[in-house]
Amino acid sequence: MVIGRVAGNLLATIKKPELEKYKLFVIEPEKAGTHLKNPGYFAAIDLVGAGIGDRVIVLTGSQVQNAVSDKVPADAAIVGIVEAMNIKNKK
Repeated sequence: MVIGRVAGNLLATIKKPELEKYKLFVIEPEKAGTHLKNPGYFAAIDLVGAGIGDRVIVLTGSQVQNAVSDKVPADAAIVGIVEAMNIKNKK
């Protein structure tokens, strides 16, 4: 899982039919603790009704297929909206 912010909408006029029912967003992952090799912006389908500026939980890779009921050609999916996050300081 990745925690990030919804940075913007992604408009694709031509896409696979399986993606038609999903809103696409651009995600900016939070740098600390990301397992992504290149932690820049990436695209994700929205499963929970997120909006621009929301801090979100994103599943990546094969985990996405467990979160959707049909075969969707996506490797990132927003599965939660973060309301609060508490992290103890490391010393």
